[in-house]
Amino acid sequence: MLKNFSVSFLIIMLAGSFSLALAQSDTLAKAKECRVRGGLPYFFKKVKKGMPAKIAYLGGSITEAQGGWREQSLHWFQQQYPKSKIEQIAAAIGGTGSDLGVFRLKQQVLDHKPDLVFVEFAVNDNGKNEEQIAVAMEGIVRQIWRANPQTDICFVYTLTATMAPILAKGYFPLSATVMEKIADHYEIPSVHLGLEVVELAEKGELVFSGKPGEHPGKLVFSADNVHPYPQTGHKLYTEALIRAVGVLEKATNGRKAQLKEPLYPNNWEKAQMVSAERVTHSAGWQTITPTTDSVARILANRFSSLLKATTPGERFLVRFRGTHLGLYDVMGPGCGQYRVVIDGQEPRLYPRFDSYCTYYRSNFFILPALPDGEHTIEFYVDSETLDKAAILQKRNQTIKNPDQYAPKNCYAGQLLVIGEVLNH
Repeated sequence: MLKNFSVSFLIIMLAGSFSLALAQSDTLAKAKECRVRGGLPYFFKKVKKGMPAKIAYLGGSITEAQGGWREQSLHWFQQQYPKSKIEQIAAAIGGTGSDLGVFRLKQQVLDHKPDLVFVEFAVNDNGKNEEQIAVAMEGIVRQIWRANPQTDICFVYTLTATMAPILAKGYFPLSATVMEKIADHYEIPSVHLGLEVVELAEKGELVFSGKPGEHPGKLVFSADNVHPYPQTGHKLYTEALIRAVGVLEKATNGRKAQLKEPLYPNNWEKAQMVSAERVTHSAGWQTITPTTDSVARILANRFSSLLKATTPGERFLVRFRGTHLGLYDVMGPGCGQYRVVIDGQEPRLYPRFDSYCTYYRSNFFILPALPDGEHTIEFYVDSETLDKAAILQKRNQTIKNPDQYAPKNCYAGQLLVIGEVLNH
């Protein structure tokens, strides 16, 4: 089966097989391009009548990509149903999975009243704990249908080159398998956009990584084994979705607009984002905006404003009732780390600098689960000086401007809460 793969791809496959060995094939979902289940009856009813409709795209960088399957499929929907004014809700954030998506869902998707939500997290969730994927994905489903039971949902799966071996054997990776359990329970259709990609690779007609001009006569999927080129990998993704939509449109077994009992009672249905401006903070914190601060300007598409502290020892406090608290914030060259004290216990350190921090990006962290009840969490700007040069060296990056990396700044954008913030 593997004889036509390139040598470089074979190496990738072998590397991926070690992690896949942990997942026995009898526990994995059978690979299938489209599973109809309850279909998308309410969406099709609207667009066939020429009514306006909104399609939300919730996912990671593969969905966020300019010119990718999100924009290509939106254009196709608009052409396919020209009497219906179809708009998109672009709610994809690179490098994040369902564990952030479930918190930002209300503000970034549901408040805009979607008719159809595509959920794409199989790549960024792969490698995570099975229960973590399940409680976040079920929380997404239940939030959507609590807001409007007639909003249709479709799970969308993409791939990386390291996922190809298990797909070639006819099985989904673990992340998609977990999502299929949620989809089965709630009768949510699912579409894998990458099965044809794997088939073409097996035939020797596609290579997963490279520059298009370097492989004459073959499709080059991506530059990095993950993020497809718009004209090749994303085009194959869009074609797969179009095939699936054709099947879903003809389906007659439409789901009922009612919410079933949860599959996981501890699911994250109550997850929400709350502005960091709700915290109680020391005097050294300042509110910055895209018009007043260069970092805020870089991340204007993520945050309308941020709290920023530059001095070690500055502190903010959150009182909340619930089980989970986290922070949606910033990582980058001039960032330090948080020292977090949970209910007066020993502090935990959360560095806001990693080997990718040659630029500023949004990021997040979630504190360990707590017993349901009232809790007090203190966040301090830590005084430790991180060895940023050594951290960057892990990816063969070097510091060219030491002044850029000298600060120990901390930022706060949104609180991630399962429960209720009690600060006034």
